[in-house]
Amino acid sequence: QVQLVESGGGLVQAGGSLSVSCTASGSIFMINAMGWYRQAPGKQRELVASMPSGGSANYADSVKGRFTISRDNAKNTVYLQMNSLKPEDTAVYYCNAGVITETRGGVRHLEVWGRGTLVTVSS
Repeated sequence: QVQLVESGGGLVQAGGSLSVSCTASGSIFMINAMGWYRQAPGKQRELVASMPSGGSANYADSVKGRFTISRDNAKNTVYLQMNSLKPEDTAVYYCNAGVITETRGGVRHLEVWGRGTLVTVSS
C-alpha cells in the first residue's frame, strides 16, 4: 500500500505565488519519477512538470519559466513552486509517482496518484 498526499493548495491572486508539496508513504522500496499533473473543469488532465530520479526536470510549455519542480528523495517528497500565477492555472493539481514496492512475491512497479489539491487563481 502506497499513498501520496498533496498539500498547499488554496486561493491566490493573479501574479502571486503558491507552493504545493506531495509526500509518499507506505511500503516503498524506491521512487522513480515524480511529477505534477493538473485538471481544470471540462478539460483533460495534463502534465505540468516531472522529474525522473537522477534526471532532468520536464515542464509543460505553459509553465516554463514560472514553475519549478524539486524533490527531496530522503523525505519521499516532491514540490512545485508556482510563481506569476495566471487564472488559467486554476485546476486541481495531482501528484504522481512511479513507485517500486516490495511484496512477499517480489517487487513490483506502481503508478500512484494523489487525491489532488485545488489551486484557484483569481483575477
